[in-house]
Amino acid sequence: MTTRKSAGNGVKKGLSDEEVAAMKERMRELNANRAGGEKAVLDAINRMKEPDRSMAKRVHAIVMASVPDISPKTWYGMPAYAKGGNVVCFFQNAGKFRTRYSTLGFSDKANLDNGRMWPTSFALKELTEAEEARISALIKKAVK
Repeated sequence: MTTRKSAGNGVKKGLSDEEVAAMKERMRELNANRAGGEKAVLDAINRMKEPDRSMAKRVHAIVMASVPDISPKTWYGMPAYAKGGNVVCFFQNAGKFRTRYSTLGFSDKANLDNGRMWPTSFALKELTEAEEARISALIKKAVK
């Protein structure tokens, strides 16, 4: 933080014009990276077969709406979402490993701790309002 003269009658503490410009540039970079990550996630989702594709699109929308500053990215080819550079959750479609259900998984970076044992992944067969609300609550808790 620097001290600079204000347009008024004295000294104003705060960021210099150069520091403000640098911060704005960094925000542009972060937004560009986020857009690139989101494109990769949407491309991965679009390569999925139905009904995985529709479910992944809905999970993506829920996660992005629940935690607007989360960073979408792919992780082992799966849609994933990171906070502070660390993946906290991911969507594994059923078709990827020919399983009978898709999975919403959470990494060890997710803050879901609850005693000495807690779930880190959830089977998804269908999304109703109840599951959507639970996903939203889980992702919010995971990034606290």
